Amino acid sequence: MILELKKIMLNDGEILPFSYEMSLASTTINGVCPFLSPVAVTGNVRSHAGAAKLDAGVSFDFQIPCDRCTADLSTHYDFKFHHILVSSLNDEDNDLYIVVENDRLDLDELLREDILLELPTKFLCRPDCKGLCPQCGQNLNQGLCQCVSRQTDPRLAVLKQLID
Repeated sequence: MILELKKIMLNDGEILPFSYEMSLASTTINGVCPFLSPVAVTGNVRSHAGAAKLDAGVSFDFQIPCDRCTADLSTHYDFKFHHILVSSLNDEDNDLYIVVENDRLDLDELLREDILLELPTKFLCRPDCKGLCPQCGQNLNQGLCQCVSRQTDPRLAVLKQLID
């Protein structure tokens, strides 16, 4: 969604509400398309002293395999984002403000970046996930496997003979 902000930037106290659905179905994370539902977006832009404050809330369903055991992890996320929008900056390296060129803001792109930055870097089905057995692939959360628990690295076999 493209927001036209010319009227907002010129009139102090002006409010521009928005509510729509955004699709992130083609976005991939770790080779998977995890966004099960469209992202519901609501919020507003409020002008103040030549700048504008963007308040947005997003809500969506998300499913991705656990990074340790590959079991499906399904969850619902609700995030809130706040940005200050300005027409220009004197200090070009300031990350606190978003410069809106030509009084138009691509809200989809901004919120897509916000969502991806807010998601965890590691997806776990539970905090104490035990993962998969490296030999047989058994999900260790469902029980122990029949593999030998102590495998000796073949490069260290000579040292093991010294201990024995």
